[in-house]
Amino acid sequence: MQQNTTDGANVGLHTRWSRRLLGLVAILALVNFVVDSAIGAPLIVLPEMLDHFGTDQAAWLNATAMLAGVMWAPLLGKSADIYGKRRVLVLTLLISCVGALICAVAPTMWIFVIGRMLQGAALAAMFLSVAIVRTVCTPRLAMIIVGIVTTGTAILNVASRFLVEKLATEFGFQILFLISAAVAVAMAVCVRFLVPESLVKTPGRLDISGALLLGGGLLGVLGYISMGPDLGWSAVGPLALLLGGVVALVRWFTVSSRKADPLIDIANLGKPLLLTLLVVFLGAGSYQSMLQLIPLISDISADQNLGYGLGGRGSVALLLAAPAVGVMLGGPVAGWLGTRIGPARTLAGAVMLGTVATIGMFLGASQLVAALCFAFLLGVTVAALGASGFNMAGDLASAQRQGVVSSLVMVMVSTGAVVFDFVGAAVLASTTVVADGETVNSATGVFSYIAIATAAFAIAAVVVVLLVRTTRPQRRMPAPKPERQAVETHA
Repeated sequence: MQQNTTDGANVGLHTRWSRRLLGLVAILALVNFVVDSAIGAPLIVLPEMLDHFGTDQAAWLNATAMLAGVMWAPLLGKSADIYGKRRVLVLTLLISCVGALICAVAPTMWIFVIGRMLQGAALAAMFLSVAIVRTVCTPRLAMIIVGIVTTGTAILNVASRFLVEKLATEFGFQILFLISAAVAVAMAVCVRFLVPESLVKTPGRLDISGALLLGGGLLGVLGYISMGPDLGWSAVGPLALLLGGVVALVRWFTVSSRKADPLIDIANLGKPLLLTLLVVFLGAGSYQSMLQLIPLISDISADQNLGYGLGGRGSVALLLAAPAVGVMLGGPVAGWLGTRIGPARTLAGAVMLGTVATIGMFLGASQLVAALCFAFLLGVTVAALGASGFNMAGDLASAQRQGVVSSLVMVMVSTGAVVFDFVGAAVLASTTVVADGETVNSATGVFSYIAIATAAFAIAAVVVVLLVRTTRPQRRMPAPKPERQAVETHA
């Protein structure tokens, strides 16, 4: 399949559904299953991992992969634009496979952490899949497919967690990482032989020093936020991470502004893209914090008279399955709407829906039916946010910058998740009460937690209105009618 390298040309691009395109979509959707197996699924066996390594530092075992993924993202995004998106996606999957194998055989916690950092490269698989879609499909068709690719395996992710939980009980937590490695290498083979390489590439060199500074800076700052509660905010390790991260980010900003071909051209990002990234940060972070809250309120029974609690009314798996169903629905619908009303307005709709759903969780904190309903709507919201965010960023970028711009969306999603998880956890920790001799979260803490997520969505609503106004097409003035020429008649 040939593809024109000039922007706006649709020669050789998929313009309609076909068996070949369906196969491509299926492969890229399954590629994103690798992301969940590397980033989210290990939460299932977190207690077993802590016992195995004899530690209580959950952040090192769990958050390392997400943080490393943020570090990997800009480097892999820029590499994809220069060297080819398929090639870099294959490399990403193989790096994740190696990391998973190291985790499976790690004799010590620190070797395990190294494996998790390598496995975190899988986070790039999502935005690289999006970049591939936008380079092989026409823009209208790409919007729909981006929604499917980014959310199509949501139900599979939920189902696989029940299977992994059972296998881990019988064979140990290592089985999860062996499965993750097998899936990653299988998808690498599929991508290599079944996904076409984009002919749209960006001439230039990879800014290695800029990638190290930006990735290291993000890793340091987010590492401090994520690991501070476990290790102590004033401990030497977290403070060193924070200081090193801030210095690296400042250095990256000052150096990049003087380079001719920086990793990210900050000066030319543009207002619409910056507004899009801010909306994604606020919305995705708020959703992630609410997802973190669901198991906590499910662990409290209404009989404890704390003012909230769903314990005994429904399983945690059921409550977590509700947003998964919403995710699977929200992505394709957002893509379809994007072709009708544009990704900016679709993004605005997702933010409004998220605001309503988050407010609804005030009732959902104590009512099971309300919790299921609003958790489902939150799933629809985050899927629409992701799909519309990728589509919006893709529309604002040239074909030669799809990789790096898509990576920025993924960085905002991950950063929002880390920041809002920490903020919510800090609020809960500072408002605990003692009930029946046990320290538990108070109603004040839970409802303050929900209020923070609601406020974040409200701020995102203001930002997205500015985005819609900024991207609204200018009305064209009607062309002046030609003046009627006088016709002279002669007698």
